[in-house]
Amino acid sequence: MVAGTSEICLELKNVGARLGGRWVLRSVDLRLREREIVSVIGPNGAGKTTLFNIVGGQLPPSAGSVFFQGREITGWPPHLVCRAGIARTFQIARPFPRMTALENVLMGVWFGKREGGKGREEERRGEAFRLLRLVGMEDKAHRLARELTLSELRRLEVARALSTRPKLLLLDEMAAGLSPQAVQEALNLILDLRERGLTLLIIDHFLNLTAQVSDRLLALDQGEKIMEGPPRAVTQHPEVVSAYLGRRYREDDEEAL
Repeated sequence: MVAGTSEICLELKNVGARLGGRWVLRSVDLRLREREIVSVIGPNGAGKTTLFNIVGGQLPPSAGSVFFQGREITGWPPHLVCRAGIARTFQIARPFPRMTALENVLMGVWFGKREGGKGREEERRGEAFRLLRLVGMEDKAHRLARELTLSELRRLEVARALSTRPKLLLLDEMAAGLSPQAVQEALNLILDLRERGLTLLIIDHFLNLTAQVSDRLLALDQGEKIMEGPPRAVTQHPEVVSAYLGRRYREDDEEAL
């Protein structure tokens, strides 16, 4: 599924996190190739969000190292991680509610701006409109963020993340609470983003989405990696089924996955 390249985009080496006196993530290794899509699955409390927070700079690891495009970024704050080329969305959308969708995206465009100069403002507005068009939100450009639906807020989150021109995009529960049609639109958008050159790391409980778009799945349970591999192999592995679905895999469950 991945467009053939062996360049490593993101690498985690023996990453762990200790919170409140206990390990919530322990000795996790992961390598993402350029333009690869990898999804992190697991039950609540497995350590998925902690992993995202470490990669995104919201939480420094208690152990291990993080490398992005060959450079160590362990413990970098979020703004430097973003400048380096990593952007993320959040499960609960966090737009500026009294700004329009266009203004929200422009904030990211300004943050990721390169050189200033005359005429640049028109270019940046054009870039913001382009990103809204990419996520299917061009007709909502002048709508206040607080007036948008859940699906529209999720897409706005993606546009805002893309506005910083990332190489790696972290998507957090993009399909949660969406209609089947909106989930399909999210799936199509994810595949389109990869075609445009992005590498994607995804958290989503919606297995039907993660299994369809991912090159590999990384399964976590109680802060530890229990399996990594092709989606079908991971979702059918007894230990993953027991941890994530709460029951053992049976032959007649195959169609459901």
